[in-house]
Amino acid sequence: MQGKNKARVMLVVLVVAMILNGRSAAAAQCRVERRMLVNACKSLVFRIGPSAKCCERLRATRTQCVCSVITPTVAKLIDVNYAVKVVRQCGRYVPRHFKCGSITTP
Repeated sequence: MQGKNKARVMLVVLVVAMILNGRSAAAAQCRVERRMLVNACKSLVFRIGPSAKCCERLRATRTQCVCSVITPTVAKLIDVNYAVKVVRQCGRYVPRHFKCGSITTP
């Protein structure tokens, strides 16, 4: 059960971070950024609003580091409307119909 919860945490946090600015990043740096984001935003899995630390990570993590791991399988598990809401709460602009991996925002 704990492994399943960790996977859910990762999925939700990755999607919440889908609308981020950035440039090309090395794979190792992206892994570090994603790990930091997941650790900062674990509470989002339980629909607890984003903390200041989570919002800071959402603003700092680069788009390509998150969008590159959004496969069709992952996309089916994500509440895109909630993800967009959280990203906006953290002060990030989310363009309509933005495509991130296998997800398009409403």
